[in-house]
Amino acid sequence: MSLTQPVASDHQLARLLQIGIVLEEVVEARSAKHAEETSGEHEQAVLDLLAHAETESAEHRRQLESLIDDLEADTVPFEEIEMLVEAQYEADKDFDGVLYDQLCNEETAYKFYDDLIEAIEASDVTFTIDRERLLAVLSDIREDEAEGVEDVTDLMEDYQ
Repeated sequence: MSLTQPVASDHQLARLLQIGIVLEEVVEARSAKHAEETSGEHEQAVLDLLAHAETESAEHRRQLESLIDDLEADTVPFEEIEMLVEAQYEADKDFDGVLYDQLCNEETAYKFYDDLIEAIEASDVTFTIDRERLLAVLSDIREDEAEGVEDVTDLMEDYQ
């Protein structure tokens, strides 16, 4: 399954949306872990950023799950997705390490959604879900990720 080619079926679209759910789960898990461990002079700004990322990722996950529910396709059971995310996520615990990790998460998600939108737009398949709704939800999520990249970058610049 590749995002370099058009999305060819509901089944493939469902799998790709599930990858988005995994990305969102990772962001939630890492944000929560970093929030538990954050300390230092910039603590409140970082905690606010992490709380926002965690909340936003949970909302993105709900939106993706709703899209999957509307597809007529088999999906991977949620328990299997959860197992992918349950591993311990190790990252630097200092201020810069937390922010670089968060920046990486936001950029990865942005790129994934950007590529997914492009692959859907290149497809001539008729999905069982409304294409306009699908693209609108994914575009909104991509925009949130772009804003997240900007927020992290701004915070990093503020404290250099």
